[in-house]
Amino acid sequence: MFFYDSTFLCFLLPALILGFIVQMVVKSKFNQYAQVRTMRGLTGAQVARQILDTNGLHDVTVEETQGFLSDHYDPRSRTLRLSPEVARVPSVSAVGVAAHEAGHALQHATGYVPLQLRSFMVPAVQFGSWLGPLIIISGIFLEMLFRLSSLGLALAWFGVGLYALVALFAVITLPVELDASARAKKLLYQYNIVDQRELSGVSSVLNAAAWTYVVAAIAALLELARWIFILVGMGRRND
Repeated sequence: MFFYDSTFLCFLLPALILGFIVQMVVKSKFNQYAQVRTMRGLTGAQVARQILDTNGLHDVTVEETQGFLSDHYDPRSRTLRLSPEVARVPSVSAVGVAAHEAGHALQHATGYVPLQLRSFMVPAVQFGSWLGPLIIISGIFLEMLFRLSSLGLALAWFGVGLYALVALFAVITLPVELDASARAKKLLYQYNIVDQRELSGVSSVLNAAAWTYVVAAIAALLELARWIFILVGMGRRND
């Protein structure tokens, strides 16, 4: 059993540590620029509405949601939801995050392929994220406790295939988020919502946030590699 537990240190612990560091940096950057008021004094909700309306997306709703940095765009209901720290505040951090989420709405409206692919994968990923590891562990126990090597390994590899969808989803998310940030920076400056100095602050906040998705992709790939490593080792011992 130690063999399986030891893989946590090799594959997952580095990603967890990196993720913790990145989260601290994101909070630090957001809080830093949350204290900097923009020259035009527009709140995040006002900025999102301006970007959406200027691009003809009058049917996309902007509403407030609870939770710190819980901001997101829901393509199913065409709703842009902003946390209170973003929706109500005229800060550099707020307008950056709001513009980023508006960027997702623009992606949706223009048929941005990575976003379409990510949205298509959501049901399968929700299914595979919890069922994949459960099936893998079930297969491992069949092999270890009942010596059903062929059945156990086959079942475990099926679970790995399900979890691979989670890793693929995390990788596809990267260009979606980076593109939304690029759109946000461009539009904020183009529409004269921020000046050059404020744009630098927006970049700091959004660049820090982008690393959370990089770490998420790394963590998902490492988790996938961990299960593959375990199953390959089991297969070799059974040969």
